[in-house]
Amino acid sequence: MAASKGNTVNVIESSTALLSTSALIRNEPVQARSTARLATLLDSAAAVIDEIGYERLTTAMVAERAGASIGTVYRYFPDRIAVLQSLAARNSERLLGSIANELAAGRHASAMDAVLAVAHATAELFRTEPGYRSIRVGDVLDLLPPQTDATANAVVADTVTDALVAGYGVSDSADVRLAVGTAIEVIDALVARAFARAPKGDAHLLAEADRAVRAVLAGRL
Repeated sequence: MAASKGNTVNVIESSTALLSTSALIRNEPVQARSTARLATLLDSAAAVIDEIGYERLTTAMVAERAGASIGTVYRYFPDRIAVLQSLAARNSERLLGSIANELAAGRHASAMDAVLAVAHATAELFRTEPGYRSIRVGDVLDLLPPQTDATANAVVADTVTDALVAGYGVSDSADVRLAVGTAIEVIDALVARAFARAPKGDAHLLAEADRAVRAVLAGRL
């Protein structure tokens, strides 16, 4: 059964389970120029993190890379932690957006194929999104604000399960939710491992992630 159009909307709306980028910045941009400036600051932070890791990132480095004054950085972010949290929030938005695209109507022939596509979309973010390998969506570095109840993996698992139930005729049972949740944890762990020392990803570990997902979900979707 093909995924429904409304299913994509539900996936996108699930991003509200994690704080958005705008919820974390000091002054939310209200004009196109301010929005572009914020994007430049986050892009610059991501580029620096891609080169030296998140531990050494400073607001001064962000300003220098962006060609902006330190005051401009502080207009949006009170400190480096806020920069990292906002970048992690943007990463989570992009991850959920990629998942929404993969779970769109008619993309895949089966629920298993849809979950594997989520794994591949996750790997693509590790491969192409600057800084993603270091901070991902923030939870692995304890960057999520304390008021955030759900982990990123829990949000993704619920989002994917809801999509499979709505669009692929999968049963909405505790066993299915456990299986999909386990598959998402496996994807997160093995994909992260695949990119730990290989910018393009270790092909053997990525293939192992696919095999592990199939094993976890076999007979349960």
